[in-house]
Amino acid sequence: MNEELQFIVDSAVESMNNAIEHLENELLKIRAGKANPVMLSSVMVDYYGAPTPLSQVANVNTPDARTLSIQPWEKTLLPEIEKAIMNANLGFNPMNNGESIIINVPPLTEERRKELAKMAKAESETAKISIRNARKDANNEIKKSDASEDEQNNYEIDVQKHTDQFNKKAEEVYLRKEKDILTV
Repeated sequence: MNEELQFIVDSAVESMNNAIEHLENELLKIRAGKANPVMLSSVMVDYYGAPTPLSQVANVNTPDARTLSIQPWEKTLLPEIEKAIMNANLGFNPMNNGESIIINVPPLTEERRKELAKMAKAESETAKISIRNARKDANNEIKKSDASEDEQNNYEIDVQKHTDQFNKKAEEVYLRKEKDILTV
């Protein structure tokens, strides 16, 4: 067993695994039917002149499946949080009651569900591209090595097996999310 080549394969597998983890994190941000604090993870609030993630200036809860409740740690931030949610263009209409901000998460229309499914598909394609790039980089490194041609071929086959496995996993993750989005 060639340690140099094995290291190249292991590095490729790690990159592929990172692509899957990134895909899963990105898909969490795409809303399905239920309210989820992650929906607001992209919201940046102007906190004393610095763009700050909403989760660092307020507590975000889901009292029920259709409602998000945002409780700022400083009441003076209510208008800033409201403005940040509107600017994030998430399709939410925040209501400020002077104490907290309530967002009623509207049920998704069929058209919006299809749009979200397309976004999820695009994320899965990006993950697959990352996986293929990891394969390409590994194969290039294998070709540069001093190993015999047979040994290089065996490691390239190994890299391809991992590529196929991770592509299949990316597709499974996407299909699960698509089902979640399209289920009414």
